[in-house]
Amino acid sequence: MERTKSVDLPVLYFGTPVALITTVDPNGSSNISPISSAWALGDRYMLGLGAEGQALANLRHVGELVINLPSSDLAAAVEAIAPTTGRTPVPAEKRPAYRHEPDKWSVGGFTKVASVDVLPPRIGECPVQIEARVVQLVDIDGGSAVAVEAEVVRVHAFEGILKVTESDRIDTEKWNPLYYSFRHYFAQGARVGANFRAPLLDQPIVVA
Repeated sequence: MERTKSVDLPVLYFGTPVALITTVDPNGSSNISPISSAWALGDRYMLGLGAEGQALANLRHVGELVINLPSSDLAAAVEAIAPTTGRTPVPAEKRPAYRHEPDKWSVGGFTKVASVDVLPPRIGECPVQIEARVVQLVDIDGGSAVAVEAEVVRVHAFEGILKVTESDRIDTEKWNPLYYSFRHYFAQGARVGANFRAPLLDQPIVVA
């Protein structure tokens, strides 16, 4: 067993999928926010957002969003909008690393696709697009960040990542999400095993 050492890490980004959050302001203008703090539990998605970002400002006024999950081949597009913010003027804590950009769609080369149940548009290039509504906003870290609990109302997925025999199941051999680890982007590696409950997701549920 290898020896350990106590470390003071500047961030705890050990590895999570990248999500592109689309929101709208009261005037209908849309914004895209790349985030690395996103996870699902049941029909809920939990998101971590900076308190001064445009995404949170939009969600406080219009509590609807789309959680777009990019594939690994979209890393360059995600990074193209990473140093931009929809806020103007740029918040002091984001200067000088960020610049204001009112049209992140063009910068990232993304296509707007109308959602079905929520106001914000989906990102057409992302293989998974999750429409959701805010359930609650919880201040964390002394108010410098906010945890967003969102209820999923509809999921869209590219047909190419679905199982051929079961269209309501993701084919994990075809789904290649973009990961973020210590501010570096990674593609998904080879499968090294499966949880004992994997068949519950791989096979259709039979109702007697």
